[in-house]
Amino acid sequence: MHPVVTTALVTVAAALFANTLVVINHRIVRRLGRRSVLLAELATHAHRPMLVAATVAAIQFAVRFSTGYAVGEPWRRTTLHLLVLATIASGAWLVGAVLLAMEDTTLARFRVDVPDNRHARRLHTQVVMLRRVTIAVIVLLTVGVMLMTFPAVRGIGASLLASAGVIGVVAALAAQSVLGNVIAGLQLAFSDAVRIDDVVVVEGEWGRIEELTLSYVVLHIWDDRRLILPTSYFTTKPFQNWTRTRAAVLGTAEFDLDWSVPVQAMREELRRLVESTDLWDGRVCVLQVTEATGGTVRLRALVSAADSPSLWDLRCLVREHLVRWVRDQRPTALPRWRAEVGDGRELLDWLDLRRRPAGDVRAADADRAPDDARELDGDPPDDARLFGGGAEGEARASVFVGRDETAGQDRRQQD
Repeated sequence: MHPVVTTALVTVAAALFANTLVVINHRIVRRLGRRSVLLAELATHAHRPMLVAATVAAIQFAVRFSTGYAVGEPWRRTTLHLLVLATIASGAWLVGAVLLAMEDTTLARFRVDVPDNRHARRLHTQVVMLRRVTIAVIVLLTVGVMLMTFPAVRGIGASLLASAGVIGVVAALAAQSVLGNVIAGLQLAFSDAVRIDDVVVVEGEWGRIEELTLSYVVLHIWDDRRLILPTSYFTTKPFQNWTRTRAAVLGTAEFDLDWSVPVQAMREELRRLVESTDLWDGRVCVLQVTEATGGTVRLRALVSAADSPSLWDLRCLVREHLVRWVRDQRPTALPRWRAEVGDGRELLDWLDLRRRPAGDVRAADADRAPDDARELDGDPPDDARLFGGGAEGEARASVFVGRDETAGQDRRQQD
């Protein structure tokens, strides 16, 4: 039999043998994967690269040991060199697939579709970054090893090694912005400043972190636009992260109304509204007067929701309902401009009223005041206090005071 035919038969037999072993191994791993997440991921990701790597390696050994009759021939050297390059590439593919399977196994243990998913989102962000770095490193090492199989490249590499310092400086200067974004991406992934699915406010835009890479960040804005920013933006400029500690957030709705607005009645109406909707998570419902300057007073309604989308809808609902309530139920509280025209008799009557005894003045004022405009005696209700009145408010207040002040408050409460 001709040696070339023998080489062809041996090569085909080696390839079939390698394929058979890989198929048997795949079936065993897939069956064991029913009990192991890692084995299931390996059966999914590593089967094809394993098949290619085993086949190429088997063909290489078959050609090398069955072509002893052609030692020194150019075609043998070229064929074996190509097979070595294919073995290196398929081996790198297999290593990358195994690492990706291990990363997917890690991600499978931490779900992001649960309410309290801050730790899971942090881990997903870091694993995604590591995956990109892993792929980049594997590709670079594979290309480097493949190039080193060429004798000419090895000689060039030895000569370039002496000038590596100069080349490194030049490359760093030329790619300063690129390297800065890469370093910023790694910093974001491991500093926990921002994670995938975090809700942030950037450049006046409110949205969700959809993709986080080594060079750029994709922000999915609430109206389905995409804002793409370099990763260095998040390390050099301020931004708001609404979900850094938890998904539940607070939001406000502000109203500029007349001084005659019945604050307590409006506060009770806000409470009735939020208790009737599923958007409210039951934590915070507060109405406070935050400004009283000029011709109007500013009322701020502070409400809470389980997540940012619910909070957006809840704030819009509060605005719509309270605007309708003021317009229909308390039209005298609508903003207005006052101008007094006359001979000043009203002012004289008012001064005369001020000169009366205190008891008569309080009685006269009480007779003129409508029922819903009278303020309650004693401590204000919980709906009027943000940093007090309950366990939630006390916990919120403790965040914004020092340790000494907190201890002083506790002593005053004990006294």
